[in-house]
Amino acid sequence: MQIIEKGGPKRLKRSVKDMMIAGICGGLADYFDIDSTLVRLAFAFTVLFAGTGILAYLIMWIIVPKEDY
Repeated sequence: MQIIEKGGPKRLKRSVKDMMIAGICGGLADYFDIDSTLVRLAFAFTVLFAGTGILAYLIMWIIVPKEDY
């Protein structure tokens, strides 16, 4: 099943409306249609328990484009 948005496939973008640092969690929440607080909590757990959350966040900050206004 493909989700269509504005005439094309849905794309992962960093949020400019729901951002605290770089908009990664807000963008993921928009893409998966869930609350951004849940995504932020998931990143916090990965930082605290696995330590990989910081690296994943930084890589996504570089790779994922910012959404248009």
